[in-house]
This record gives sequence, structure tokens and C-alpha cells, in this order.
Amino acid sequence: MGEAIKEGVKTVTLADTVGINIPQEFGEMVTYLKANTPGIDDVVVSLHCHNDLGLATANTIAGVRAGARQVEVTVNGIGERSGNASLEEIVMALKCRGAYVMDGVYTTIDTSHIMAASRMVQEYTGLHVQPHKPIVGNNCFLHESGIHQDGMLKYGSTYEIFSPEDIGVERSESSGIVLGKLSGRHAVKVRLRKLGYEITSDEKLRDIFSRFRELTKQKKRITDADLNALMVLYGDEISSKISEGTVLDEPISQISSVV
Repeated sequence: MGEAIKEGVKTVTLADTVGINIPQEFGEMVTYLKANTPGIDDVVVSLHCHNDLGLATANTIAGVRAGARQVEVTVNGIGERSGNASLEEIVMALKCRGAYVMDGVYTTIDTSHIMAASRMVQEYTGLHVQPHKPIVGNNCFLHESGIHQDGMLKYGSTYEIFSPEDIGVERSESSGIVLGKLSGRHAVKVRLRKLGYEITSDEKLRDIFSRFRELTKQKKRITDADLNALMVLYGDEISSKISEGTVLDEPISQISSVV
């Protein structure tokens, strides 16, 4: 490689063509290359990692930590066999951690276009990413656990290391909150408020939440349409009780309204 540099090579690429390396040894290979190759400081060390063991991103980051300054990546990690290092994973790893563990290494990529690029590649190639794909998977910003939902509603960064907006995804007050059997009262109350139902009584919320829990025994995911139907039925039952002389201690005009 030193001879190639003498002949004018400006970039040298270290490739893990069959995806066999693990991060520690790949980083050590870059370190050895930089320490034992004449003229290496005059060229760019590049990395090309395959994902056969699911380590392409980790190996690439290890190589960057060891001094490589160019990475060969693909959108959504598509490529030969199991694919290559994923552009979006590398870019966001550098954005989130580069300043702390990689001597300030960064890219000039505008990350707000990452999701758009990912979806465009999916559309034109027909290769759709799994829901749990890091960075761009559909589940990346979804929260179903009641504890997680409560934390997210109180402070958005509780369970997210970067925001959806960082990769070009807009989020409203309750988007990302998936209502299901693990959801708590707070999340249900917030979603109902979004739909126009203001629940001010703890007793009323307990009653509605109890009905919500019954609904989760029938459906895995509870949609806004499900909540609207639940509230209409709840309002009809309350109206029936009022007509029978059983009056609640609070107005129910909003609860019985149809959105």
C-alpha cells in the first residue's frame, strides 16, 4: 500500500468484503494501517463494510474512531447479500456521539432529509425496511408502554436520543404514542383531548379508562376511530342514566359530543 501511495494514490480503502470482522479487530486493523504504512497521513483512509454478521455499522464506527475519514455506505443499508453499512445509521451515530467519543468527527449531511431519502429508495427499489430498522423504521418513534408514554408526554427526550424532526419527520403532541393494552391513563387522556374530549374528573377518567382496557382485550392497537366510538357509547350511556334520574356531578356536554 505504501508503494501505491508513492505512485499518487489519494484514497486507500480497507474493506471487510465478506462481513467477517468484529469492531475491535476492525478498529485495530485501521490503527495498524495508519501506524505502519509510509505516507498514510497524506491520503484518505476509507472503509467499506458488509453486514453479514450485522456489524457493518459497528465496524465502520470502530474504523472511524481509529482514524478513518471516509466511509462507503448505502441508504437503508441495501447491498450485496446482507447489505452494507447504513448511511442513516452512520450519520446519526456521528451526529449523536461524534463529539463525545470520536474526537468531534462529524458529517456535513443535512439529516432533515434522511427519512425522505429512505422512503424514496424504498419506493424505487421495492426494498422496504423492517419496522424496527434503526433511524428510519416505522416503529422508531412509537411508544406503547404506559411508563414510556407518560415520560414522553412529560418530556419528549426521555426515551429518544434524537427527535423525529432531526430526520425530517413532523410530530404532533401525541403522535408516536401507540394506544394498546400497555397504555396508561395519561396517554389516553391526552389522546382524547386531541380528539376534543376534555376529561376533568378523575372518576370519569377511571370509568373511561376501564372501558378502554376492555377494548384492548379485543384489539391490539386502539385507533382514534375506536376512541370516538367509545366516547359516543359512553355519552349515550350517561344520557340514559340522566333520563332515569341519575345525574353526574359534572357537565357531560363535551363527553357526549360526536367528533
